[in-house]
Amino acid sequence: MSMPRAKGVRLVADIGGTNARFALVKPGSRRLCEYRELPTNDYASLAPAMEAYLEKSSLPAPSEAAVAIANPVTGDRIKMTNTRWAFSTRAVKRRLKLKRLIILNDFAALALSIPLLGSSHVRKIGGGRPMRGNPLALIGPGTGLGMAGLVALGKVWTPLASEGGHVTASANNDEEVAVLGVLRKQFHHVSAERVVSGPGLVNIYRSLCELRALKPRALTAAEISAEGKKRNGQKECKAALEMFCAFLGSLAGDLALTLGARAGVYVGGGIVPALGDFFDHSAFRARFVDKGRMRPLLESIPTYVVEAPHAAMLGDLQALAQ
Repeated sequence: MSMPRAKGVRLVADIGGTNARFALVKPGSRRLCEYRELPTNDYASLAPAMEAYLEKSSLPAPSEAAVAIANPVTGDRIKMTNTRWAFSTRAVKRRLKLKRLIILNDFAALALSIPLLGSSHVRKIGGGRPMRGNPLALIGPGTGLGMAGLVALGKVWTPLASEGGHVTASANNDEEVAVLGVLRKQFHHVSAERVVSGPGLVNIYRSLCELRALKPRALTAAEISAEGKKRNGQKECKAALEMFCAFLGSLAGDLALTLGARAGVYVGGGIVPALGDFFDHSAFRARFVDKGRMRPLLESIPTYVVEAPHAAMLGDLQALAQ
């Protein structure tokens, strides 16, 4: 692919199991240009998807790129868990003729974006004031379940990438014990992601139907969410969505305690921002603080929903700047 180049043009991307999102950023700017969303599984891997995006661009080809992926980043060779993509970072850099290519975990990128977001891009749903200088935490369900931390080292924010979505799911009441029991018949290990993600919401719904001797409808996570939010929606959808929010609250509280996240816990991903008031009035916050002797500490920690579109791409830019 031969395209004119301009010093300072950067490509940023956010790659999930369902969608691959791309944008270009002009020199001296943080504004995303020519944003496009491509179906991840329409492409064999990262480089073909990047090329397909750039072929439709009216801007010069970038010399630098930062790509956030829903996967651990442990070396040059990357094999993604929620899609068939596998690639070498060095090979992609050569193929796209990039001077610099950064691959980072998507929630590490999202964490880097948090200090850049204004008050209009986050919604507080409980707790006190953030204690500056302390770590903050990020959790978010989408196709999978992401977790990350962010700590300030001097004037530089350093993300703590994590695969916390794969910790073992735990229950707080008998109904949750029963749901996890159903899922243990299906999965060798019932991770948090098996109940707190898009597929996890479907797992909860189907498990509740089985426990109630009902035949589940063939519903997607989006359909379960939409039905669950309705005043007169199907009871099992409502129950599944409530349990989903409760599980998420417990996990967010665990993450806050683990990281000492007194600067706040932020909920991102593709599912929660779309729940609106349902999430605000769900069991999320009650379960977040329900940690016995640690309850007073957790009551002081604010929780927020991240509503900024394409926040991970701002994190990509911050990674390039740092």
